[in-house]
Amino acid sequence: MSDEYQIEIPPSFLALYLAPGRQKPSLPRDELAARYELCEDMAQMLTETARQMEFGLGITETDVLSRCLQGLRVEPAVVSEAESVWVVWRLAELLGWPAPDATPL
Repeated sequence: MSDEYQIEIPPSFLALYLAPGRQKPSLPRDELAARYELCEDMAQMLTETARQMEFGLGITETDVLSRCLQGLRVEPAVVSEAESVWVVWRLAELLGWPAPDATPL
């Protein structure tokens, strides 16, 4: 079995690629796994930056997450709009902060 099938994609990320009423994602499994890994890595990498923003700039957790979301959407964007929301939601989860208002789809 290849490594790509050993990656467990959480339902919250999988939902980004499920059309209403469908059970099969709109991307092939290998592409979906690659997108998930990219987004998870981004959330992990942003944890230290987010902590530094909170304390260095003296802003709230909500403001930090909002700025991270804005940064993820700057062109050329590496992630889709839906993925950017998921990354910020996952970042909040990793930091133990309250989830932002916009939850993953």
